[in-house]
Amino acid sequence: MSHATSLEFHLQPGGGLQGRLRVPGDKSISHRAIMLGALAEGSTQISGFLEGEDSLATLKAFRQMGVDIQGPQQGRVRIQGLGMNGLCSPDAPLDLGNSGTSMRLLSGLLAGQGFEVTLVGDDSLSKRPMQRVTEPLALMGAEINSTPKGTAPLVIRPVDGLRGLDYALPMASAQVKSCLLLAGLYADGETCVTEPVPTRDHTERMLRSFGYEVRQAGRRVCLSGGGRLKACAIDVPADISSAAFFLVGASIAPGSDLILEHVGVNPTRDGVINILRLMGADIELLNPRDVGGEPVADLRVRSAPLKGIRIPENQVPLAIDEFPALFIAAACAEGETLLTGAEELRVKESDRIQVMADGLQTLGIEAQPTVDGMRIRGGQLGAGRIQSQGDHRIAMAFALAALRASGEIQIADCANVNTSFPGFVGLAAGVGLNIAEV
Repeated sequence: MSHATSLEFHLQPGGGLQGRLRVPGDKSISHRAIMLGALAEGSTQISGFLEGEDSLATLKAFRQMGVDIQGPQQGRVRIQGLGMNGLCSPDAPLDLGNSGTSMRLLSGLLAGQGFEVTLVGDDSLSKRPMQRVTEPLALMGAEINSTPKGTAPLVIRPVDGLRGLDYALPMASAQVKSCLLLAGLYADGETCVTEPVPTRDHTERMLRSFGYEVRQAGRRVCLSGGGRLKACAIDVPADISSAAFFLVGASIAPGSDLILEHVGVNPTRDGVINILRLMGADIELLNPRDVGGEPVADLRVRSAPLKGIRIPENQVPLAIDEFPALFIAAACAEGETLLTGAEELRVKESDRIQVMADGLQTLGIEAQPTVDGMRIRGGQLGAGRIQSQGDHRIAMAFALAALRASGEIQIADCANVNTSFPGFVGLAAGVGLNIAEV
């Protein structure tokens, strides 16, 4: 993004993390709450909504389609739902900014609406692969045009109706699964998605909260079209993907003792906790509870010596967004860490395998990128200037690396941190990270 280059993080080395912190609301759940609230009958109240650019892009898109949405104000949003068929044709393309979740899920939700709509995004989003949703949607009868490369802009045209689909995902992707389930709400008959391995299940849980029947057997999830959604209250837990940076920071910085409050610990998202524990991290779940169908706990993390591991491939989909932070943990661990089975990282907001390897090498760490992962040998992090390539998670990961660096770390191109973690610098500084925005 053109405006992103001006913002940099400058970090002084050392320190520890102490105190209590509540990171912003879960991005995945915030997106879905707006989408389902807009299609429900009645008034949906959301608390803990993430006021980051990605989820605000989803909110703005539904306002453009005629939905009355009040807020967000301190994480509170009220949506007056229009029912399953109440959305109106927007008078301009829906600009989804940097948000791949918005574009992929809306492709499914809008495929059966009966009006034409165009989805556009920023430079980064316009390079991300969309065939993984447009191709199965075409099998349901959707008409979606993309660029010759299969990327946005996506033009979704009205069709007579969608047909149910029985689809086996070629690769694990919660976004593709959710896209097809949302299209299935508008399809004749039953839509079923079978996953190669489990991925995050927020869509299924939230559909049930809105009173929609979802059937699950193992890695296969099904629903029938033609039902209705009934408004409800949603309390969005703190985002484990944002908490991950502090789980790693407090693990690697000597003397740290940090409590992260009200974090979502959905078993399809807790890979970062499992992987860090395998490396020797000291993470305790306090006060576990259920909030609106989602498991939540307070996480206490204390510094501990980490050791390199071979990351189990069955944990990869459960931690796919947390690998930038986990690569920093590996750089501070004794011995070698090996990640395989994570080729998905190459088509995120940046090529996260290559960009993280480049940054680690800049700081003097042995990091060898592979086609589907990385091999990292732990060592002493040095000083240096990191190119984040406008990727919010890479910028935040290298910010926490400063806790164990020998000199100043400068990180370029950090404006996109606001897509997922508004207020990151203030919250991080408040618990002990020596960070400044420049």
